Order: sequence, then structure tokens, then C-alpha cells
Amino acid sequence: MANLETTILRNLISNDQYTRTVIPFLKPEYFDAEHRQIFNQIANFVAKFNKLPTSEALLIEMSSSSTSADAMGIAQTLKQEESTDVDWLVDKTEQWCQERAVFLAVMKSIEIIDGKHTDVSNGAIPDLLKDALGVCFDARVGHDYIDNFAERYDFYNRKETRTTFDLEYFNKITKGGVPNKTLNIILAGTGVGKSLFMCHCAAANLTRGKNVLYITMEMAEERIAERIDANLMNVQLDQIANLGIKMFENKVSQIAKKTQGKLIIKEYPTGAAHVGHFRALLNELKLKRKFTPDVIYIDYLNICASSRMKGLSGSVNTYSLIKSIAEELRGLAVEFNVPVFSATQTTRSGYSNTDVGLEDTSESFGLPATADLMFALISNDELAELNQIMVKQLKNRYNDPNLHKRFVIGVDRSRMKLYDVEEEAQKDLVTNQVSSNNNNQKDFSGFKT
Repeated sequence: MANLETTILRNLISNDQYTRTVIPFLKPEYFDAEHRQIFNQIANFVAKFNKLPTSEALLIEMSSSSTSADAMGIAQTLKQEESTDVDWLVDKTEQWCQERAVFLAVMKSIEIIDGKHTDVSNGAIPDLLKDALGVCFDARVGHDYIDNFAERYDFYNRKETRTTFDLEYFNKITKGGVPNKTLNIILAGTGVGKSLFMCHCAAANLTRGKNVLYITMEMAEERIAERIDANLMNVQLDQIANLGIKMFENKVSQIAKKTQGKLIIKEYPTGAAHVGHFRALLNELKLKRKFTPDVIYIDYLNICASSRMKGLSGSVNTYSLIKSIAEELRGLAVEFNVPVFSATQTTRSGYSNTDVGLEDTSESFGLPATADLMFALISNDELAELNQIMVKQLKNRYNDPNLHKRFVIGVDRSRMKLYDVEEEAQKDLVTNQVSSNNNNQKDFSGFKT
């Protein structure tokens, strides 16, 4: 290994093509103590002067710093020899970096298990190993605006896989549904309809032939299934238990005949599960049941755990913890190429606010920064009388968030259903919003179903 390290260092001061290819991926910790001192001097020189140091310049730089005698001895041997094949050396360097990254990740994992990193939990170990195994030299250095115009045009016209809604205005604001590899967040107060929204969408996805994974940490699996039963069977929630077994079986059979999709509901204890558990579940479902979800619902984000951070402590605050959970969930969406939906609570002031904003996100403003789509569900007495919920866009990476900034949807809470309202209700919303802005108050009396 030492011979390869010496070869790497020798070419870093003599082979410009090799150096510019590999130096962005080399890390000081990959080298042993003596070679690390030399690499740091080379890397600093290249960063400062944008060219390779000569062996003489390297020795001068090292002599003016606190460099060990062993490192100086190695540096004196770094003379240009016969040229080495660049492609071969880049390949060997990449392999060496991968081996070193895995070794270092294993050593850090052992330290975590031994309790030497008090701010990191054992749940971070899978991510450490995954990142180490993912080390590679990416040859792409960006999109060339002029030369890569054809690729860009193909991207503009490529039909992207999207998970559509059965609610017209949600398809409008997302340009036909949410893409894969995204994190989509519902913001609402207690009892407004976070779980109702996710259960309705899960039911709609199932009827459209999608595979759906619903992870719950707030309610039992059977309670989530009961809400989806009410939605799909069009039966009031409190009447489901009164259905005879035969009638119940027939209704389930009718649902099964209408879809090729599957719905899996998995319950975890509140605050005990994190992305590591979800990843293991996804792999287990694929292996044991040949089930790969098209969309994942997680009910809900604030009661997840973080795989990278332990619970709240002196070194971990709510901002960092919730932001970490959001980043991990979005990473899961990217890893498994699916959209992830989850929810978060409003603050106490946001609960009674009929014009909720991003500032009303509870516990961490890092969550809106990570989400691709974030919208608020708003209810009050006037809306409740009309069986409506107002939706306000807070963040939208798919479309202009000011397009249909606010709109209303109908709600049948007894059957856990959402539905489109007449267009007149949307027009009334715009009229009332303008009026309320002028009068500095909110008026929902003009809403119609």
C-alpha cells in the first residue's frame, strides 16, 4: 500500500492530467501519517497556484513547515521516472480510495459502538458504510451550457414519471403530479387533516394501480387501514365495524379487482424508527414479498428518529434534529426513486392562524429548506361548515408557487375523503382574499361547495 501511495504522490507533482482528475476525490485521511503530510503540501500548492509543484518547490515548502524527518525522506524520493499509464493509475487510485474509505468507516463504526462519539448514534453506521461504498471518481464536472444543449433539450421534453393526484388543483400546482426522488410535506394543526390527506392520497394511488407503503408512528396499522376502508368502500368510519363479514369481504374483493397495486401499512413505535429502519423494511419487502413501492407515506416526520443524531441533548437541538430527519427522508426518496410524503405540525400561533406561512412550521425551519413541495392545510369554523379545507402553497419546486397560491378542496370526514369543489368556490376564495387583504381580516362566508 505504501508503494501505491508513493506512486500517487509522485504523479501528483509530475502528471498534470492525473492530478486534475483525482485530486478532488483524494482526502488526507486516506494516507498514512508521513504520506499525509506530503499530500497536504501538494494539495495546498495546487489550490493556491493552480499548477503542480516541482519536487524542489515541494521540498522547500515542507522544510518551512513542521514536517517529520520520515516525510522529508519520502519527499526526496519523489523524482520523475518513466511515465505511468494515466488510465491505469486513475483506476488503481479509485480502487485504493474505496478500500481506504471502507476501512476508515469500519474503524469509526467501532468507535461509535464503543461510545467514543457521544453525539452520534449507532443508527449512523449504515450511512457511514453506504457513503464509503459509494466512493467513486465522477468524470462529469458539470453541464456545459453551449456544448450540452442537445442533452438539455432532451431533458425539457422527457416525460418524467410522476405520481398524480385525484384532486384537480394539486395536479395543476405540480404540473401533473409529484416526481420521484422528492420530499413533499403537509403542514397543519392537530386535527385539521394531515393523516386524512395522506390516507386519501394512499387510497387514490392504490386505485390507480400504484404500490403504496404507508408507515405510521402515530396510529395503529388497523386504524390507518380503517380510514382507507372508509374511503375506498364509501362507508362512514363509524359504520365499518357494523358491516357483516361477508359484505366486508365482498367490498375488499371489489377493490382488489379494480387495481393491480398493493398497499402495505407498517407501524413503528413513536419516535423510535428512522431511515435505517425504513431502508431495512423496503429491502425486506422486496426480498420476501416482491413488493417495491411507487410512493411512500410517513405519518409523520416530527415523530421519526434520526439515524445520524441521537435525541435532543446538549449538542443536538430541535432545528438540527428535524432538519437531519428531513434530509434523511429525502435521501431515502432519492435512493429508492420514489416520492415521499410526510407531515409536520404548525406552531401554537399557527394553529389559530388562517394565513399560515413557513414561519409557522414547528420545531425547525430546516424542514422547509429541505422539502420540494410544502403546503398548509387550513381550517376554521366557516370552512368546517362548508365541509372544506383551504390549501396554501408554501414552497414549490415544481411550479410557480404564486399560481393558485390558495385554493379549497372539499372534505367528507365521515368517509375520510377529499374531493374537488365547484370552480365558483375558487373564484370566491380569490374575491374574499382580496377583500380581506383590504379590510385586514379573513372572510370565508362566500365559499360554496
